[in-house]
Amino acid sequence: MTACPTGIAHTYMAAEKLAQAAEALGVEMKVETQGSIGAENVFSDNDVRDADGIIIAADKDVDRSRFVGKKVLAVGVAEGIHHPERLIDQVHSAPVHSGGEGGGTGGTAAPGAGGGKERSVAYKALMNGVSYMIPFVVVGGLLIAISLALGGHTDAKGGLVIPDGSFWMHVNQIGVIGFTLMVPILSGYIAYAIGDRPALVPGMIGGWIANTGSLYDSKAGAGFIGAIVTGFLAGYLVLWIKKAKVPKFVQPIMPIIVIPIVATSALGLFFIYVIGKPISWVFTHLTDWLSGMTGTSAILLGAILGLMIAFDMGGPVNKTAFLFGAGLIATGNQSVMGMCAAAIPVMPLGQGLATLLRRKFYSEQERETGMAALFMGMFGISEGAIPFAAARPAQVIPANMLGGAVAGAIAGLASVKDAVPHGGPIVAVLGAVGGVPMFFLAVAAGTVVTAVTTNGLIGIKERRRVAVSVAGVEAAPVTDAAVAGDRVPVGVAPVAASVAAATPGRAGGGSGASVVGGSPDERPGGCRSSSRSHNSEGSTYPTGSGGPGDSREVLSGYLTQDTVKVALAAGEKEAAIREMAGLLARTGNVRDVDELVRVALAREAQGTTGLGEEIAIPHAKTDAVAAPTVGFARSSEGIEWGALDGTKAKLIFMVSVPEAAAGDEHLRILALLSRKLMDSEFRARLAGAPDEAAVLAVLSEIQ
Repeated sequence: MTACPTGIAHTYMAAEKLAQAAEALGVEMKVETQGSIGAENVFSDNDVRDADGIIIAADKDVDRSRFVGKKVLAVGVAEGIHHPERLIDQVHSAPVHSGGEGGGTGGTAAPGAGGGKERSVAYKALMNGVSYMIPFVVVGGLLIAISLALGGHTDAKGGLVIPDGSFWMHVNQIGVIGFTLMVPILSGYIAYAIGDRPALVPGMIGGWIANTGSLYDSKAGAGFIGAIVTGFLAGYLVLWIKKAKVPKFVQPIMPIIVIPIVATSALGLFFIYVIGKPISWVFTHLTDWLSGMTGTSAILLGAILGLMIAFDMGGPVNKTAFLFGAGLIATGNQSVMGMCAAAIPVMPLGQGLATLLRRKFYSEQERETGMAALFMGMFGISEGAIPFAAARPAQVIPANMLGGAVAGAIAGLASVKDAVPHGGPIVAVLGAVGGVPMFFLAVAAGTVVTAVTTNGLIGIKERRRVAVSVAGVEAAPVTDAAVAGDRVPVGVAPVAASVAAATPGRAGGGSGASVVGGSPDERPGGCRSSSRSHNSEGSTYPTGSGGPGDSREVLSGYLTQDTVKVALAAGEKEAAIREMAGLLARTGNVRDVDELVRVALAREAQGTTGLGEEIAIPHAKTDAVAAPTVGFARSSEGIEWGALDGTKAKLIFMVSVPEAAAGDEHLRILALLSRKLMDSEFRARLAGAPDEAAVLAVLSEIQ
């Protein structure tokens, strides 16, 4: 089974390499791919039962529950690409999978698999929780925002309220349920990724306890930070319990009764009696501390309140600041709530703006979440930024706090007032804010500071990661991300991060062919022609290729003879990308060649698109092109592209798609290319084709 974070290039490269190695060694092998277009060539029960062993070459969590009782070798996807023969040899001595491991790919790794096991499992667990949490944040937040916009009104005592029993109150309540489930879902699926199914219940119940401050005498729950803590505690607690030696008659009920009950009880009581007390103490003393600051500088108080509002978005620090400001409204002091109201929307607005300013740093799912966060921010729903903070706490939380401090300080300086215990532009629109122009200035300034700081910190981290990664096998996930065109979070991708599935057969006949351990002719959608012609130099290519002026179209017409060049003049990467951008411009699809080059080079700065095997696939998602366009060129001497195997790029494809096509066609094109290019015989014919027409004829096999 092969899988990479984005499910495109390396998934299929590893599948092809393993299949080729098996054929060479005389081993019967079936390869299941967990790619961006879904699971292909899925193992049947008979396949698993008859298998001598299972190789999992993956950089993301895959379900191993099917393989109980079988020898399982779990490694990174890069091992499947670079050492397939070694894996086939090692799987015979791999340990038998007992079902006791977590849901991640951590397990027996081949030497050189790269990456620290503990960090990899922990990071993938966090991303797993975030990916499951995002729909709850988006659905809950948008329903609450819509209900407030269409059914709410300001009330001096109740703040921004919706009439009881009204239609919009019911919509609001549904949204509140989504928000209520958000934190337990985050905790539960972090635990699940570590300890498998037995950890799901303690993780979710632990997350609920963490978010319910009344259980440990606190006016505010621990929020998403508490959920991350309970998720990891539950997961590793379950792993520890699994190691206990129990009588055979108890073993069948361990995963469904004993482990969940013991882990849930232990974790819940531990949080209530041990962790909960400090949270309550923090809440109480922060409130007392703020009360003593009301006579100090309004700018300083606003900055401190902004920092607190932005820190944990619903946790004890945030709630302390919010309730402090809300409590002073009744005394006639509306300025403190004005500071809080200006800071409340900064986090979701800032993170949403960040995804618009530097789209290349974010996956498709994150960009969609960013749009939802912008909408939630307009209605003062700070939780819209939680998915970003949970995925990149080291970059997002400091940026949020800086932006919140700026907004709070400006509001304090301008004596902005808020008469209701709510925040965001919605309260100004509904007439609850005094000093509206300065209120919007404070929100705008904080939003921009948050967005710019977030992207700056992410950029620094990405550059450091790339610099460290390119030296060894650990760079494989980065390379894959570069090919996919989506950001990979620090160390590995999300899983947390999902991408839109490329639908088989969509947009002009992509087949979505399965990858199996056999010849390309045996694969669905392989479409290899068996009839070939020979040119004067002895090279072969399918009949019907025609000659000069051949109108054959490849990859749904995105690659034509106009975008094929048999000899690049460039000798280095940047010049090659510029030359290929000019090649693509022949089609008339390129609006701005310089912008296309800039975006392609920016992608290279994140991670090389050199795949090894003398292949490179530079690419760009940009509206500098009007339609998806693909070009191919050869370099006789090869161009240094930073590939992991050290080979220079001689076969170079350039893929460019407009932003609107990025979530679908982009993935399909890259999956088809990377899968076919792992066929060494195909590469040889592509390298030997004498002219553009012959090259196009060979490329027409890509289906």
